[in-house]
Amino acid sequence: MATAAAAAPSTAATSEKKKPVFVKAESLKPGTHGHNLTVKVVDSKTVKATGGASRGGRSSASLNTRGPARLAECLVGDETGSILFTARNEQVDMMTPGATVILRNAKIDMFKGSMRLAVDKWGRVEVTEPADFDVNQENNLSLVEYELVNVEE
Repeated sequence: MATAAAAAPSTAATSEKKKPVFVKAESLKPGTHGHNLTVKVVDSKTVKATGGASRGGRSSASLNTRGPARLAECLVGDETGSILFTARNEQVDMMTPGATVILRNAKIDMFKGSMRLAVDKWGRVEVTEPADFDVNQENNLSLVEYELVNVEE
């Protein structure tokens, strides 16, 4: 009985972590999540840098102790394609044009019928060493418009 108890922790430790599977930008589809990508930042544009004071008339200091929410739309990609990435708060500082970043546990959000890549609190954005590929901007997945169609049976 003692041998079975001793063997249990070793199997739990080996099955705990999986190796991340990295995908290319062209394989991203709407409504999917859990993507790991190595991408290069082409462009970064700040969208929103103000707090919540304009909503409801209250000061943002009483509602939000973290400070103003920052948003930036960044064009990122690899040799197979490109897509718009929505950077939030501290992610904005990492997304400088020319930087190579690793996006872990990224998801696809739909915004006005087009795909946007995002990393929420369950994911991670890491700056890494420069990659040796050129971004394929001809295959921009954010320019493709999708429409939700209900199929009647």
